[in-house]
Amino acid sequence: MTVYVRAHGITGTPVVTLAGEDVGQVKDIVFDVSTGGVRCFTLAGRGLLAGPLRRALLWRNVHGLGPHAVMVRDGSALEEDDTAARSQDKKSAGANVLGLVVTTHSGVRMGTVGDAVIATGRTPTVVGYEVETDDHRHVLVPVAEPVAVSGERILVPDASAEHGVGDLGGFGAALDRLRSGPGRASRED
Repeated sequence: MTVYVRAHGITGTPVVTLAGEDVGQVKDIVFDVSTGGVRCFTLAGRGLLAGPLRRALLWRNVHGLGPHAVMVRDGSALEEDDTAARSQDKKSAGANVLGLVVTTHSGVRMGTVGDAVIATGRTPTVVGYEVETDDHRHVLVPVAEPVAVSGERILVPDASAEHGVGDLGGFGAALDRLRSGPGRASRED
């Protein structure tokens, strides 16, 4: 069963090996500008006085993402430092999507990104964004195909705007409707 969470809900989540070893906690989520997906997590130590670990966990090394922990096979899944979060290649560098304007392919401004929605499980993926509209409503906008992300804007398909919902409880059904819309084959998670 797929569980949908806001990215902010992952911050502070423990990172645990399959053997049960606690290796840190998620400090930040770094998004990939070229795909709109998650590039990596930066990590902090666990405990009240623990600071940043200066290590990164690449998305491809995540074994599973659940509502209570990020699972990795073992400690070798972590990068030795956090340079992965600061890529020298501007095209694939991590980006902060918070505050970016969301616009449909037909040019309709939907609002600004307040958070990302992530499908948890064995292959976690970004499946939508929480958007604050110009009239200060919060709408969860599903995305079923890659989106374009720049330093100023996220472009989403027009159909994404038609399937926005107000809470995570209805998000899965909205994403399913978007995926099975006209011209699309139904997709199972």
